[in-house]
Amino acid sequence: MSTAFSRTLRSLHADGSGRPIAGLLAAACLAGAWVSWSLLAHITLYEVSTTARLEVDQAVTPVQAPLAGRVVTTRLAIGREVNAGDILVELDSESERLDLAQERARMEALAPQIRALREQAAAEDAARGQEKTAARAAAEQAQSGVREAEAPARFAEVDEDRMRQLRAEGLIPERDYQRGQAELQRARAAAETQRLAVSRLDQEQRTRESDRIARLRSLETDIARMETQIPALEVSIERLTHEIERRRVRAPVSGRVGEAAVLRPGAVVREGDRLAAIVPQTKLAMIAQFAPSSALGRIRPGQAARLRLDGFPWAQYGTVTATVSRVAGEVRDGSVRVELAVDRSSPSIPLQHGLPGTVEVEVERATPASLVMRNAGRALSKGTPSSPGVE
Repeated sequence: MSTAFSRTLRSLHADGSGRPIAGLLAAACLAGAWVSWSLLAHITLYEVSTTARLEVDQAVTPVQAPLAGRVVTTRLAIGREVNAGDILVELDSESERLDLAQERARMEALAPQIRALREQAAAEDAARGQEKTAARAAAEQAQSGVREAEAPARFAEVDEDRMRQLRAEGLIPERDYQRGQAELQRARAAAETQRLAVSRLDQEQRTRESDRIARLRSLETDIARMETQIPALEVSIERLTHEIERRRVRAPVSGRVGEAAVLRPGAVVREGDRLAAIVPQTKLAMIAQFAPSSALGRIRPGQAARLRLDGFPWAQYGTVTATVSRVAGEVRDGSVRVELAVDRSSPSIPLQHGLPGTVEVEVERATPASLVMRNAGRALSKGTPSSPGVE
């Protein structure tokens, strides 16, 4: 037993002499490693947002009822993909449709009426020309009759002069002279009758010409009146078409229906009622709000960032990378707006409009030693009393 105990004491003495040296070496190594880490290592500093939300880079477009009316059909469904111009809701437009059909019927009836009046006017003009031709022929014939009647009258006048001389000389009886006078009167009457016939023909032609012109002017007036109705009908048709179109609520942009009112056929909506909201299928952007001290002068476009979405724990789903695209230069409502372009390559997180989260922006990389010196300087500056002013 004594032999074993003596060996144990020697072993303890041997162990006790080597431990201080090993401890010193270990401490020196740790101190050197810590100094090297504090001088050479770089730590990434992040600024964390107060709030953040995923949004499309174009504003969500609301769909409102343009006027009051009764719903006839609705195609609103949350999540439905729509294209710009697709009909979402159709309001009752039966009254406008009936008025439109009536105006179109009036428009269609005008064309044949105008065509018939133009044909009638052309016929009147042609008849007018034919009447002029016939009147000229009748006038020439009447003039021939006048000349034919005037020849006997001139002969009778000459014969009457001769018989007057003979009667004065007593060479012919009174009865023959009276007979010559009667022949002269008859010839003159015949010539006058022919001249009156020429005048009557001319007056009748003037009357017929006036009647034709009056009818032509009346037809032209009717045609002009009908033609002036066409622009008014076109405006009325366009107005009614516009009113019918106003009752078709269309998608203003392409995208996805993100919000929809509960509508059924027969429901009545008021003018300005919010019917739906279209989320455009465009790029997503993260809109974050930072404290002014964190953002101004520290966050700049091009800096890398990462998103931690509230609905997807980062320990399970990871984070989404992003890049600062725009930074507001003014403080609004106590915060600074920062917009970030989102990298949508993360397959595990279904990114969509409206997801809330937190943004961490990488603002700088610094060594631990510089951070310690920076914090020490801040502490000293806060603890040092301000110097009195010199007058």
